[in-house]
Amino acid sequence: MNKTFYGKLIFELSTPGRIGYSLPKMKKNDYCVSELPNHLRRSKEARLPEADELTVVRHYTNMSNNNFGVDTGFYPLGSCTMKYNPKMNEEVAGLSAFSVLHPHQPISTSQGALELYYETQKTLSEIGGMSEFTLNPYAGAHGELVGLMVIRSYHMERGDSKRTKIIVPDSSHGTNPASAAVCGLEVVEVKSTAEGTVDVEDLKPLLGDDIAGMMLTNPNTLGIFEKQIPEISRLIHECGGLMYYDGANLNPMLGMCRPGDMGFDVMHINIHKTFSTPHGGGGPGCGPVGVGPGLEKYLPNPRVVKNEDGTYSFINTETACGRISGFLGNFGIIIRAYAYLLALGKNGIAEVGPLSVLNANYIKEKLRSHYLLPIDGLCKHEFVFDGLRPEFGGDHHDPNHVTTLEVAKRLLDYGFHAPTIYFPLLFHEAMMIEPTETESKDTLDSFIEVMKQIAEEARDNRDMLKNAPHTTPVRRLDDVKAVKNAKFKYFE
Repeated sequence: MNKTFYGKLIFELSTPGRIGYSLPKMKKNDYCVSELPNHLRRSKEARLPEADELTVVRHYTNMSNNNFGVDTGFYPLGSCTMKYNPKMNEEVAGLSAFSVLHPHQPISTSQGALELYYETQKTLSEIGGMSEFTLNPYAGAHGELVGLMVIRSYHMERGDSKRTKIIVPDSSHGTNPASAAVCGLEVVEVKSTAEGTVDVEDLKPLLGDDIAGMMLTNPNTLGIFEKQIPEISRLIHECGGLMYYDGANLNPMLGMCRPGDMGFDVMHINIHKTFSTPHGGGGPGCGPVGVGPGLEKYLPNPRVVKNEDGTYSFINTETACGRISGFLGNFGIIIRAYAYLLALGKNGIAEVGPLSVLNANYIKEKLRSHYLLPIDGLCKHEFVFDGLRPEFGGDHHDPNHVTTLEVAKRLLDYGFHAPTIYFPLLFHEAMMIEPTETESKDTLDSFIEVMKQIAEEARDNRDMLKNAPHTTPVRRLDDVKAVKNAKFKYFE
């Protein structure tokens, strides 16, 4: 049960006859009064809670206080980049000049919005080393699908219909093979080396005239930079395929290198990860897709272009991979990202990569005495532990060993969100940590201190972790039962 407002749900706070509003009786001739036709009226009253205004306000305020977000605490989710969303971006997106625009109004009256859209495309093209971008996709996974559709369109127009396979590393994000499957491509897995990077020798036998391309994240899911990308790109291109860059981990690349310069032909960017727009909760997203020279015509319709007279308009081409969103994607999210890009400027963007790498390595080195580091060496924006070190209770051979899940649950008692756990699947007790570049050293030091304290508790007071969390509104849930027997309403 959701323990909000004295441990009750809003329906349980209902009292028959209690109301929280007082509206005057409207007469038939009063302004804006209209009667609903009988076929639209309810046959019986809606079953809604009856509560006074103060009770309702306290209930929802208390419920919101039980949520955890970037505004309330450190959120070190690996591979998700839960960074601060500047409030200025929200204010800019809320300006009436943007918020009251309608997609069906004449293009001549929305030139400012189209200029912002076009300038965002050009800025991302410069950052990614690409020729052109589209901002139409609704999310990162949607961007993956669009990028693969571009690759498929490229091969189909050339009559090369047998290229139906896409190569994906075994350490890739789960959306990679899923997007490929949705696009009608067959997934071919390439193994990783003991150092966590793509095994080039395992890649070579997979190449042939049926390969459409290869999807690659760099740095990869382990936070390790793929140093053999030039060789990998050469091999893929020589067999006629295209290179796809999954931009989920673009943060540490900013200011240091560009995917287009490495040989990638197509890429997407997770705007919510790299450029600070809201992330999580199923809300609006944006997954821009960029392409190299010669692939622009395959981008989805419509495309925003700048005319010779300085105005902006749409174009639609027959060679496009199709139309993948209504109008021009989630414009409000694009505004936020553009505001962030302008605020950082060229110099600020160049600092993002080095700072994200510095923060990740700082935490890794401070905690390696307590947590097991399966792959040593310099990481980029994130890294992976394989649970606690054996001397702190992480010995897998001990039936009562402390698991990564138990460490994550205990973190909640200290006011920190847990990192990503049990991903990637390469390690039994994977704990994936990404601090992002926006966190201060003070925050990182607090997190490090708590993580060490939890490790010491695991060694000296194991029951403390086995029964955590102790201070949260909801204790341990039965995850399996919650999925199989989900309840989305109060009344049965």
